[in-house]
Amino acid sequence: MKRKVTRKVKVGKVSVGGDSPIAVQSMTNTKTSDIAATTSQIKRLAASGCDIVRLAVPDMAAAEALYAIKKSVGDIPLVADIHFDYRLALQAIERGIDALRLNPGNIGDRDQVAMVVESARRREIPIRIGVNAGSLDKDVLAKYGGRVSAEAMVDSAMGHIAILEELGFFDIKISLKAHNVPLTIEAYRLMSETVDYPLHLGITEAGTVNSGTIKSAVGIGALLASGIGDTIRVSLTGDPVEEVRVANEILKALGLKQFGPTLVSCPTCGRCNIDLLPIASAVEDKLKGIKKPITVAVMGCVVNGPGEAKEADVGIAGGQGQGILFSRGEVIQKVAEDQLINALFAEIDRLIKEE
Repeated sequence: MKRKVTRKVKVGKVSVGGDSPIAVQSMTNTKTSDIAATTSQIKRLAASGCDIVRLAVPDMAAAEALYAIKKSVGDIPLVADIHFDYRLALQAIERGIDALRLNPGNIGDRDQVAMVVESARRREIPIRIGVNAGSLDKDVLAKYGGRVSAEAMVDSAMGHIAILEELGFFDIKISLKAHNVPLTIEAYRLMSETVDYPLHLGITEAGTVNSGTIKSAVGIGALLASGIGDTIRVSLTGDPVEEVRVANEILKALGLKQFGPTLVSCPTCGRCNIDLLPIASAVEDKLKGIKKPITVAVMGCVVNGPGEAKEADVGIAGGQGQGILFSRGEVIQKVAEDQLINALFAEIDRLIKEE
């Protein structure tokens, strides 16, 4: 698929936009002022494949904690999420933050915005403008008859962008999020036609892991498939590590990233002579500890399994009391049913060591 070429900005060590790989972002749910808990969660997120981590900075205690957090996590890019108070933005910059999430129109005083912009410019720190459908300015809503629409969301973002551009600042990212998937898609498509700034994709307040995964995969996936998007965040209620897992799966499904194993598993049918669900679940669980991009198949039919999953690096297919181990569609050996998983992971280990 052909991606729209956007401007490139740097968030710490990560390039965003242009021809850069699509970056995965998440957000800590710890109190940022709790340095130990926040540091621990950031390291877990990075280990799971997160490229950029955002932190809430609601008060000066959180802003002052950023230096110690940044020092503890090394070169993992961190974004400070700030609302209304320009002093928090200035403190975050002084404490070594890599980017700001800040809507300049919400600060109010133009001189205060200019102070933040000048400090960000000196440190080469980009600013992300984030518009949420649920919190549009009353004046913007009135302009569109009180109705939340894609046009209203883009208009709101353009107002914030204009403030930065008037101050000569162009290291900008943009997000336009709603929990309504069609509205989000429409807003991002309109913004993509309007500016060439990099876009951060997401479905906000998407829900729990189950419902949120579906909504995010549909919304973010549809935009990515049409070439729109430079960073993504899957917003889920719960452990943010799950956000990273789902985000990477979305990118993998579209061929936009190679990260960790890909599991291929058949839906089963009347030809299946093995209880496939517990086997597939056990394989999926054991694959979580593997970082290499390898495709693994778990099939329920020894007749068609290797053929249907011939592109898999390695796989198993069940039969009546026994199964087969195969690689790239070629049968390697027959295996007793209760040894299928062991044989599979022995072959996976061998392939990884060979690489």
